[in-house]
Amino acid sequence: MGDLTGTTALVTGASRGIGQAIAVRLAASGAMVLVHFGTDEDGATATVGEIERAGGTALAVRAELGVDDDVETLFAGVETGLAGRPLDILVNNAATAPAGPLGVTTRAQFDHLFAVNVRAPYFIAQRALPLLRDGGRIITISSVATRMANTTQTSFAMTKGAVETMSMTLANQVGVRGITVNAVAPGATRTATNGPAFEAPGLADLIAATTALNRLGEPDDVAEVVAFLASDAARWITGQVIDASGGLFLGPRF
Repeated sequence: MGDLTGTTALVTGASRGIGQAIAVRLAASGAMVLVHFGTDEDGATATVGEIERAGGTALAVRAELGVDDDVETLFAGVETGLAGRPLDILVNNAATAPAGPLGVTTRAQFDHLFAVNVRAPYFIAQRALPLLRDGGRIITISSVATRMANTTQTSFAMTKGAVETMSMTLANQVGVRGITVNAVAPGATRTATNGPAFEAPGLADLIAATTALNRLGEPDDVAEVVAFLASDAARWITGQVIDASGGLFLGPRF
């Protein structure tokens, strides 16, 4: 994958799961990574430690998203970490989990979901633009929930549809600076956090049977796609949603 030596990257929600894998992968290509976390300081420390043990450079940055002054808190740490350098790559990964189907999600849950999954990445992107170099990258993690009718994830899917639209319109706005803006949509991805959920009898096999590549996703599968979009090889791709689900629910397999 493309060489990112000398670049800087901010990955939100990088203390575990897909975000952690993205941070580690970008660092492996040479980027100095700002590892954002909200409450999981131990996880962020583990991410930084893994990067440093592999010879990379990383710094943890704390900011709880979805609360007042979240972006200001985040970028106070980001600017300290950058120490005057520009930002090259922004990965909006942090998100909160689905609250439930219509009729179950409360107003408070709905508002929090949109505050973390939509408002935060929108204003993080806005705040990052003055720091982002020309030719930089903005990558937001979406979900295949936007192309499937999963009634247990109505409000969550709505938030991901919003950031996909944001990615397309922002790409059109900042393209004159050579900045690309894309979204990556994972499917069923097994992480250390959600792993137990896939242990329900028959569930993993059922998902694999409805996936073209016949298995659950892993965080590294998604991280590789993000690393590609962050590289110079993806310089002509912008305003797109890249499905990174292994072909989840493409249709029946006969």
